[in-house]
Amino acid sequence: MGLRSRRWAVAFLAAPLALYLTIVIGPALYSFYYGFTDWNFLTGEANFTGLENVERLVQDADFYAALQHTAIWTIAGLVISVFGGFWLALGLSKLSVLNRAIKSMFFLPMALSLVVVGFIWFWIYRLDFGFLNIVLRALGQEDLARAWLADSTFALYAVIIAWGWQQIALSMIVFLAGLTAVPKDLIEAATVDGARFRHILNQVIIPSIRPATGVVISLALINSLKSFDIVWVMTGGGPFGQSETLAVLIYKEAFRNYDFGYSSTIAVALFVITVVIIGGSMIANRSREG
Repeated sequence: MGLRSRRWAVAFLAAPLALYLTIVIGPALYSFYYGFTDWNFLTGEANFTGLENVERLVQDADFYAALQHTAIWTIAGLVISVFGGFWLALGLSKLSVLNRAIKSMFFLPMALSLVVVGFIWFWIYRLDFGFLNIVLRALGQEDLARAWLADSTFALYAVIIAWGWQQIALSMIVFLAGLTAVPKDLIEAATVDGARFRHILNQVIIPSIRPATGVVISLALINSLKSFDIVWVMTGGGPFGQSETLAVLIYKEAFRNYDFGYSSTIAVALFVITVVIIGGSMIANRSREG
């Protein structure tokens, strides 16, 4: 690359880089700083308090509850994304008639924002005229009908299912792209040799889509760890905090309790957890590829 080309590259990158530093990196660094203060947004005061917020975090039962819910969400998100997305993509890849139309139908949830998805499933879960309870009553299962989002046992899982409805569509598209890299001649040769489907799956298909699997795992981890909007729309973290994730707890501490210092501490904790999990996932994925 010549000197002139480098100058043009710098010129084109300067504006988006400055915007990224201002909107993303700057606030992130401020969060680290305010995590060690008692910053109150209403008064504007931000006194340095050292490790007081960290000590409060370690003793906060709400934090551990939100951490547990986030862990459940992350594990469920991985299962839905990896297994659900893979088998859905594998099934669709076998179709030839109306293939594009069917793929578009399954991908449709990705065209909706999570807020819209949350409202759709909120009405599905309604006690009185929600679609799920209507179906249960039609099947003679009146005892199973309930206010799903108000039930402390089912609320978290109900929201995860709604989120998974969109997430599985994203995973499906990634896996469909990965399946195009599977060598068809190897599959045909294995079929001619009498290999069973499970052997073809384990020896040919899964190793060939390993890069796509890594992308799906990373997206599922990131999207599950930062889950907020759909939870807020559907339950607000309730009932009694049973569907509250770390992202929801951060929001509540900041904009309900106006304790931006402690909210920043939780945000930093979530950042560290995310970096450790995503970093570990990438290292493990590279070691498998190597």
